[in-house]
Amino acid sequence: MTSQISELDARFALAQAIAKEAGAVALGYFNQRETLVVETKRDLQDVVSIADREVESLIRARVAEVHAGDGFLGEEFGLVAGHSGYTWVVDPIDGTSPFVNGMPNWCVSIAILHDGEPVIGVICAPCHDELYAGAFGRGATLNGNLLKLDPSRTIRNAVTGIGANTYVTPAFVAKTVEKLLEAGGNFIRNGSGALMLAYVAAGRLVGYYEPYMHAWDCLAGYCLVREAGGWVHPFPVDDEHLTKGAPVLAAAPGAIDDLKAIAGV
Repeated sequence: MTSQISELDARFALAQAIAKEAGAVALGYFNQRETLVVETKRDLQDVVSIADREVESLIRARVAEVHAGDGFLGEEFGLVAGHSGYTWVVDPIDGTSPFVNGMPNWCVSIAILHDGEPVIGVICAPCHDELYAGAFGRGATLNGNLLKLDPSRTIRNAVTGIGANTYVTPAFVAKTVEKLLEAGGNFIRNGSGALMLAYVAAGRLVGYYEPYMHAWDCLAGYCLVREAGGWVHPFPVDDEHLTKGAPVLAAAPGAIDDLKAIAGV
């Protein structure tokens, strides 16, 4: 047990250091975004640039220098299996669309799985100079300040984040928003699901729902929300499903039942 704790703490410290370094590199690209060549992936709204690839390559290299036996799943270059029991799950720039369009709503998201559980979550939002960090049993912090969710916050007296993409129909998303509004809630969407999950952990949002999301988008935020005292809908991380999408729902204590009903989970 002592060995596992020290291994976890070492990776937690490394993840924070890497997130800060990667965030600085990404911010450099953001500040000269007019020079970036932007490509599309699945559709015209699903964009990528050299910044995403360079930041992921940096993170992969830093992890390999210290923990060559760890697995690694990144949005841009896929999954490399490891043998240590730990797997890093990374979105180098979550919110690429805001990024290339000059909006600050993007982040570097780093999660670490151990035995199928997200035990570390670190999200760096460089434009806001914010570092969210959480690890199993160690709580969650924002720039070193402990995060603890307020149970009096509900969908009716706070704001819920909603995500959408072309994996689900417009009608499904519209129905979700309709149910939230009918229940007395309100919503925002800022273009980065990972950052909105961090906002749930920070108490800025009372919950976040997206009907289809990938592991690299959500697992860091899931760890943060859980360590701040919130609830998350399980995300499948077995070998068959880790690279596939699934529904994502995170909620503060006072919003769990309402958001479960709205999301139908």
